Amino acid sequence: MLNRYDRPSPMAGEAEVKFLDGDFRIVRPGAFVRCAVTGVPIPLEELKYWSVEFQEPYASPEAVMRRLHPQQVK
Repeated sequence: MLNRYDRPSPMAGEAEVKFLDGDFRIVRPGAFVRCAVTGVPIPLEELKYWSVEFQEPYASPEAVMRRLHPQQVK
């Protein structure tokens, strides 16, 4: 909980990330990235799904399927 005199962390905003095979590199510090499909914020410590080819993060396996195989999603 923040004290009323505490300033928000400079890393509280959206991060810029370079997605690599099995890892990612933080280009601009932040606390989260946004799912490319749903737009929901994903805390960096919870980021598990992304596309190296499209350089996009995804919030869930369902979001991955919606992006990569839209014809198969009902």
